[in-house]
Amino acid sequence: MNTRTIMPKVAAILFFIISIVSCQEDFNTIGSDIIGDGSLLSQLDNTKTVVAYSRKLAPVQTNIIPVSQLGVFNDGTFGKSSISFLTQLQMETPNFIFGDSIGHEITLDSVMLYIPYYNQNTTEDGVTSYTLDSVYGASPINININESNYFLRDLDPSSNFQDAQLYYSNEATLFEANLLQNELATEITDFIPSSEGYEIINRDTSTDGSTQIDTTIIAPGIRVALSNDYFQEKILGKEGAPELSNDNNFKDYFRGLYFKVNSDTEDGNLLIFNPELATITLYYNFLRADVDSSGDPVLDDDGNAVIDTIYNNYILRFGGINLNVFDNELTPEIAAAIANPNTLEGDETLYLRGGDGIMTVINLFGEDVDSNGIADELEVLRDQEWIIDDARLKFYIDQNKVTGGNTEPERISIYNINNSTVLADYFLDPTSSNLPADAITNHLGKIERDTDNNGVSYTINLTHHISNLINKDSTNVSLGLMTSQNVLLNGFQKLDTLLNPNQELPTIKTVQRSSVISHEGTVLYGNNTLNEDKKLVLEIYYTEPN
Repeated sequence: MNTRTIMPKVAAILFFIISIVSCQEDFNTIGSDIIGDGSLLSQLDNTKTVVAYSRKLAPVQTNIIPVSQLGVFNDGTFGKSSISFLTQLQMETPNFIFGDSIGHEITLDSVMLYIPYYNQNTTEDGVTSYTLDSVYGASPINININESNYFLRDLDPSSNFQDAQLYYSNEATLFEANLLQNELATEITDFIPSSEGYEIINRDTSTDGSTQIDTTIIAPGIRVALSNDYFQEKILGKEGAPELSNDNNFKDYFRGLYFKVNSDTEDGNLLIFNPELATITLYYNFLRADVDSSGDPVLDDDGNAVIDTIYNNYILRFGGINLNVFDNELTPEIAAAIANPNTLEGDETLYLRGGDGIMTVINLFGEDVDSNGIADELEVLRDQEWIIDDARLKFYIDQNKVTGGNTEPERISIYNINNSTVLADYFLDPTSSNLPADAITNHLGKIERDTDNNGVSYTINLTHHISNLINKDSTNVSLGLMTSQNVLLNGFQKLDTLLNPNQELPTIKTVQRSSVISHEGTVLYGNNTLNEDKKLVLEIYYTEPN
């Protein structure tokens, strides 16, 4: 045995053991210090003042949004909401020649309006099946389609045409006073969305003059025939005319379509869709004399010119201005509950509803008694210089006041009312790259449900926001809480503050865009509830430095 080789190894092993023991002793000593004075342990404070109350929103801007709504929805809690749709059409190709230069007669075969649903699809053995997305409810509704004579402007003349023209959710009366009752008028009765696709027959004329026919399947959607006579005169009959020469002329000539919805019951169905994918397609044909490579007419055996039938189509798109108008039949109980909010002490019950709806205002840290511009509770926290480990608001759902299950919003969102911005926690959320259903979940927690699929609570994490208030002297702003259809859809929509429903309350100028396209609502316990277990409180977990 070579002791010169063994001894260094033994010494190294002994040194390692001694080091471990020493570290264990140091760890025990440090640990006893933490437990002894608690100065480095995270502690909970849930005593800070939270005041929350709900408000009915002023009419909300509904244009300049990437998606639109159409239909009737009733969640059994807030009442019936009917959402109609106005769209401006655009030509896919301006100044288009429908036939040929010879001017053969054009025959319009059919005109089809198509609004595709969001969907997920799978194909097996050549058969494609569809699962609808963003379609809610399964009761029939009626959809009336009319030509609109209301001119939709891109720019606001009151701003010397510097700002975008805004359109609001309460302007149905204005738009409906400008509808034209002509051949375009179409009614879809007892409409219920279907997950079945459509088979489209395509005809094409080959170089030898023969007609080729094939079929394709397009995704489910609203697909309805419109008047041939109307579009024959309105579009095909205007070939070469100034009305079709450019987009501006066309927008003034054909000012849009208005989709008005209603239902014969308290229920209905509602779809959220991408208007830029919606189309009106004119399928037409015309006769064309066949010519050879020299441009001479091709003759048949009898010496007659060979005439081919040419099939073509022309597309109008919903690519201009799109907007919604709302008709909300709010229940008397909820209307009364939000009419006079307790802005000083907060309410027992909080209400949230998307669209032209209801929001909750949240103020933290109580009053500024000494009138120095900073809430007194926040001043104390700043003096203590807490390190904020975690801060959250937990909202419990009042299951006695909502219809649970699929009608409950999956997400709610919060923002800075004063400056129309999201909070710091939104930008610092590590889940922001996920798909919308699972994005921003650290900051804006998804609904927690019980075993019956009924909503229990939502958790909003405000760690960075509270830390900035305490340690970076950020302004303690009012916070707005709303339902959200897609938390990744950032941006804000303006409110028509000239029609503030309660002039005694502070003016709210904007709401989150994702809430305007959210049709759902919920009822939450407030800070002033008698139910202590479900009271809204601000939980702050902090470490107090030595």
